[in-house]
Amino acid sequence: MKVYFDNAATTPLDKDVADEMYKVMCEDFGNPSSTHSHGRQVRTLIEDARRTVARLLNCAPGEIFFTSGGTEADNMSIRQSVLTGEIKNIISSKIEHHAVLHTVEELAHQGKVNLHFVNLLPNGHIDLNHLEELLSANANALVSLMHANNEIGNLLDIDKVGEMCLKYSAFFHCDTVQTIGHYPLDLAKTYINFLACAAHKFNGPKGIGFVYINSKSKISPFITGGAQERNMRGGTENVYGIIGLAKALELAYANLEHEQKHIQDIKTYMIEKLRANIDGITFNGDTEGSSLYTVLNANFPPTPIAEMILFKLDIAGISCSGGSACSSGSNVGSHVLGALNVSPDRPSVRFSFGKQNTKEEVDFVVEKLKEMLALKATA
Repeated sequence: MKVYFDNAATTPLDKDVADEMYKVMCEDFGNPSSTHSHGRQVRTLIEDARRTVARLLNCAPGEIFFTSGGTEADNMSIRQSVLTGEIKNIISSKIEHHAVLHTVEELAHQGKVNLHFVNLLPNGHIDLNHLEELLSANANALVSLMHANNEIGNLLDIDKVGEMCLKYSAFFHCDTVQTIGHYPLDLAKTYINFLACAAHKFNGPKGIGFVYINSKSKISPFITGGAQERNMRGGTENVYGIIGLAKALELAYANLEHEQKHIQDIKTYMIEKLRANIDGITFNGDTEGSSLYTVLNANFPPTPIAEMILFKLDIAGISCSGGSACSSGSNVGSHVLGALNVSPDRPSVRFSFGKQNTKEEVDFVVEKLKEMLALKATA
């Protein structure tokens, strides 16, 4: 058996999405910037896709700008916000995705902003009381906090954070790469200035995403060189990717309730199986509380094969990800687990689930883990 439990890294492309993309690839090849009929036809397809995304997120089509993915969307939001000169402070956390963390650290190192890290609670959640303290003490701020952590799965109350940002006249950028397509978002009701998305996290194609920019938030282009995306992103559009993104998002939200329940059942079942079969196992983050239903970060007891677990799982036909917290003096390891003071002696593995996964696969994975840990224990 081969098992794919790394859906937080990427998801398999949905067949209906692939079919939709292939149809356009074969029939609609015009450059959307051309004014002739071939170009106009492709322009219509792009704008229809934009309207689909806007309808599903309850925002205006003019607030959606297609990008190469989540990393570009994060960079565009943060860097171009600072470029306006209005932002003097950035408030973020040490467990953000590197697309955010490396960006805010670089801007601070260049002296363009003052960087403030909000405290974390023991379970990995953002300390919202400390966030409000930072907001009250630092005017002209951009808050950059992710909706769901890609390693431990903790969910942020973005409605509450949005209310805080509005109260203190701060901008709010939210990396929603792990949650779009998995949770309903109503951008007409939630205060967010900038939002990032990547299609391959919800069974769409790689290399395409979008940034939501609230109509009241004005920034300059991140990529210049053309008038595409209403003068906000130069370069010929990734037409087939855009079509695939819109189709994948439409399918994700059409089947959301069913797939949420199915995937949550898989996660709950794996928690139970791991606890029943592996002594001393714990879980990183708020696993059974406010947590992404697609992610489970398991923390195994110290073992001589700590550095070999992922390799051995791979050999057994099981794809997942993870590792240990950063050791003292080492840059290797998870910055998220390091920020949570997880012992580097305890290996952690992130299992992340999709709509295609089954409980039989969980049984297989747990049995393999049990075998390899028992083998070393008795050797």
